Amino acid sequence: MSDDTINTRKTEHINIVDKAHGIDRKKAYFDLIRLHHRALPEIDYSGVDPSLSIMGKQLSFPLLISSMTGGENSLIEKINMNLALAAQETNVAMAAGSLRVIFDNPKAEKSFHIRQYAPDTLLFSNIGAIQLNCELNTESCKKAIDVVGADGIFLHLNPLQEVIQPEGDTNFRGLADKIGNVVRELDSNVIVKEVGSGMSCSDVELLISQNVKYIDVAGSGGTSWSRIEHFRQPGDDGNSLGITFEDWGIPTPESLIQLNKYKDKITLFGSGGLRNGIDMVKAVILGASLCGIASPFLRPAMNSCEDVIKVIEQFKLEFKTTMFLLGIDNFKDLMGNQSLISQSYY
Repeated sequence: MSDDTINTRKTEHINIVDKAHGIDRKKAYFDLIRLHHRALPEIDYSGVDPSLSIMGKQLSFPLLISSMTGGENSLIEKINMNLALAAQETNVAMAAGSLRVIFDNPKAEKSFHIRQYAPDTLLFSNIGAIQLNCELNTESCKKAIDVVGADGIFLHLNPLQEVIQPEGDTNFRGLADKIGNVVRELDSNVIVKEVGSGMSCSDVELLISQNVKYIDVAGSGGTSWSRIEHFRQPGDDGNSLGITFEDWGIPTPESLIQLNKYKDKITLFGSGGLRNGIDMVKAVILGASLCGIASPFLRPAMNSCEDVIKVIEQFKLEFKTTMFLLGIDNFKDLMGNQSLISQSYY
């Protein structure tokens, strides 16, 4: 695929997410979980500490600004710069968008040079795992990590998006072995994630057999890449596949619950449909070490670092307040503590 095609696609994705109706599905799946409110929390709000340590880095709270974009485009460069500056200022994690484009267009690397803006916080690179069945390999992953200056790399799985996408790659045969090769050969953290349809137990057992230690369930309920790709279809060709499958997948809380039995073998991240700090707390209670959120940061990042910081601080305020109302004053006592759930409809 030409670099012009990939760059154009990245810009189209941004415009669709920003403007098209219904891309955020707003399914509110986390509302099916109720938490124990404490009228007598018996802790001091000022002492509530949501900070945590992960992959050798200390974060202020378990927020991961999830992968969004990258490419040879001034707006994309501005977005990634503002996100990275805000991640550094607030001490949260950030993942870059897919770096596939840099292998077709070296000029696109500039948009991924984000370590200069975030010298201390946790940063991740990102490549579509399907590309391991095409032209990329472990050396490509190493380059992607080096370009970002990352602490690890996401290998994202997006079979639904690839099917809907006009230029998609759909041969997933033997991909688990290719992922395993990267895990074994790469001296860095490898996180395998979905992009909005969730992870099943079958997926995780296959990945565990390949020595994968980190998995982001990235379930349904938030941004629908199936719907996004539908709006990229040329004209009105009658193909409504992207709409038909716009809500396909496993909701994020359901996926976390199903995968809880593997907690001694893997570290889980939770993303997909998290709307506020309450949802983040629920994800942590269900076993997520980091909570990935993307779309609420897109428009602020188009404006300024300060606007992104405001959104991050609001999430943190909500997260800390939820901890206080549960009578929990530290992250360790929150993590995986399902006794804090009063009722679940899953």
